Amino acid sequence: MPRFAANLSMMYTEHDFLDRFSAASADGFRAVEYLFPYAYDATELRRRLDDHGLRQVLFNAPPGDWDGGERGTAALPGREKETLDGIDRALEYAAALDCPRVHVMAGLVRPDATPAELSSHRDTYVGNLARAAERAAAAGVDILIEPINGRDMPGYFLSRQADAHAVVREVGAPNLKVQLDLYHCQIVEGDLTTTLRRDLPTGRVGHLQIAGVPDRHEPDEGELDIRHLFGVIDESGFEGWIGCEYVPRAGTSEGLGWFRNHRHDLENHRHDENHQNHRGDNA
Repeated sequence: MPRFAANLSMMYTEHDFLDRFSAASADGFRAVEYLFPYAYDATELRRRLDDHGLRQVLFNAPPGDWDGGERGTAALPGREKETLDGIDRALEYAAALDCPRVHVMAGLVRPDATPAELSSHRDTYVGNLARAAERAAAAGVDILIEPINGRDMPGYFLSRQADAHAVVREVGAPNLKVQLDLYHCQIVEGDLTTTLRRDLPTGRVGHLQIAGVPDRHEPDEGELDIRHLFGVIDESGFEGWIGCEYVPRAGTSEGLGWFRNHRHDLENHRHDENHQNHRGDNA
């Protein structure tokens, strides 16, 4: 059954950031993710994880000047040193937090970029990712890349699943994987059931994320049949985590009916399995 990680950058914002760990744990989450850890000492973050029985499953590498509007540097020619310095910093935090995945953002490109410029962006991206994956492999960490929709992030270099998988195949590093956010994928190309059934068995998808479409609220609100999609993920045998990267419509805890329903389904599933095993033992 799918396992969920609370995204502490978007969820529990009614609490100060360091208090969001306890709030997520109290609601039954056993793992967390967030955008960036760098404003906090890694020792303090580790203490929050340990105190509340949580695992850190994902965060982003430094993205350039985030407050100034940048959204990554990995595909930006001339920013290679900054990108790889950021990878090193991310890996230091990953080691301290025992986090097995780091998302590396590509960056924004001009809407009027020429084919030659786009080719240069891609060459830079592939080269940086190859070097990042090599450094991360020594630390036992996966590097992730995520297609992001152009409505929320106009100009982002990577927006389609096929392009992400092509980059992963070209680099050829076993620890370079795709971060498949069903919210972004639905907005850009849809066909989520087919996408999951096609891409999850390849082993190239290292992490999933969910949110309701079109408003990025709770995943059971909007146009997605989230219980159906959870079933598809379950059938695939996917063993990773699903990050809950959505903006609660009101209070975070009040909007977790979908999560409580999932936990109820999981408990019933385990009860049925135990019953079947008990019957088998007595046969």
